[in-house]
Amino acid sequence: MGDLSYYFSIFRRRLPYFLIVATIVSAVAVTVAYTLPPAYESRMILLVESPQIPEQLAPSTVQTPAFEQLQVVEQRLLTRGNMLDIARQYDVLPNLRAMNPDQIVDAMRARTTISTSNRRLKEAPLMTVTFEAPQARTAAEVLNAYLNLIQRQDTEFRKGRASETLAFFAQEVDRLSQELETQSARILEFKQANTEALPESLRYRLNQQSVFQDRIIQIDRDIADLHNQRARLMQLYELTGDAGTGKTTQSPEEKQLAGLNKQLEEALAVYSPENPRVKMLEARIAQLEEKLEQRRGAPEPEDEDSGEKPARAMPPLLIVQLTEIGNRIDSLKNQKTAVQTQLDKLNETIAESPEVSIELEDLTRRYAAIQAQYNVAEDRLSKAQTGDQIETRSRGQRIAVIEQPAIPSAPTKPNRILIASGGTAFGILAGLALVVLLEVLNTSARRPDDIIGKLGVTPLTTIPYIYTRGQRFRQRSLKLLLVLAILVGIPAAVYAIHIYYLPLDLLADRIMNKTGLRW
Repeated sequence: MGDLSYYFSIFRRRLPYFLIVATIVSAVAVTVAYTLPPAYESRMILLVESPQIPEQLAPSTVQTPAFEQLQVVEQRLLTRGNMLDIARQYDVLPNLRAMNPDQIVDAMRARTTISTSNRRLKEAPLMTVTFEAPQARTAAEVLNAYLNLIQRQDTEFRKGRASETLAFFAQEVDRLSQELETQSARILEFKQANTEALPESLRYRLNQQSVFQDRIIQIDRDIADLHNQRARLMQLYELTGDAGTGKTTQSPEEKQLAGLNKQLEEALAVYSPENPRVKMLEARIAQLEEKLEQRRGAPEPEDEDSGEKPARAMPPLLIVQLTEIGNRIDSLKNQKTAVQTQLDKLNETIAESPEVSIELEDLTRRYAAIQAQYNVAEDRLSKAQTGDQIETRSRGQRIAVIEQPAIPSAPTKPNRILIASGGTAFGILAGLALVVLLEVLNTSARRPDDIIGKLGVTPLTTIPYIYTRGQRFRQRSLKLLLVLAILVGIPAAVYAIHIYYLPLDLLADRIMNKTGLRW
């Protein structure tokens, strides 16, 4: 019980400080509560609707998550330019002309409240937008301006994104088409420059190479046959004296010789001159020729003057045959030269084919890569065209209005009772806190327990300070004047500030604009 009396005496001693703080705070709170102008709050609710056409059938090119779209809407709405334009258009704020742009922006943002549904709870993508204004119609007008701005910006954003996507892929298709034409022209030019060495004609050229080689072999055989034929004609002429075309009958040895010559001719067409069969035929022919020579008798009589054997004139038919054989040999040699030239050229193109094939494959691979890119770009261009049509006709994801802004019928703020009672309670708590702080900071000894605790000395008795009647009167008068000064002077000072400096409602409005809190 003694402690309570002690603490009560301390409170009585510190009562002026308590009254100063509590009175100031309470007076300001009560004054603000009853001087704040009424505030009207209008509200609208927005919903991000899913695309009207299923994405499996025709997806839009503007793929923005719903909550991300709401965040973008919020950031675009609260831009500095929008806040200034709307505030000046509808004259939203009191004393607007006296405010600088920063103050206007802060005030508009403080009066605008935006809240979205919880993504983590998998709620529908909703956005609630409220605006507070001194007049009910102004609050609804500002929210309608917000709504028009949100819908216009969302439509422009989606259409612009779809148009940009369409334009990009259209340019990409044009670019790749030009690259395809350029690459195709390069391939055509390369093929024209290397027509005879292209890989697709390699099989044909290899076949031609075999044909030319066989042709040369055949020509060589034909030339050898003609040489053999000419040699046989000359040999037959030397043995028989005619061209082998007369009507005279041949002896058996001559027929056998002709048969052996024919066999020799056939053998030379197949075997080489060193072949044993050829050697055997040549030996038999030589024996028959020697035998026929001996049978024809003695040699021709010699010329009396010169002693030489007279030369026989060749029959015209033999001359014609030899001339024809020579012409055929020359013709075959010319054919061989032409065929050999073609074969050499063909060998060169065959040798160039690997290099040409590598370069052509590189050009073709580049063409195929561009073609693949072109096909992908064409497919994406088609999707971009579909997406652009979806956004142009507003069939994609869009922001719909669930609750339209309405003119409020009654003010929603301020809660005057709450402000006054809360300010008074805060003033009382602040005064008590000041008293406690002063006592904590005061370390002087004011009762026997303090002396015992600090000095360790137990006093015998305590003698209180005895005031005279005049001192008590002066002390009480001073306290009364101080209390009156606090109770009267502080409200008077607050009223003077409200009248001569700045109205308390404007002062409170500035504070709320700065802090972002609306009472």
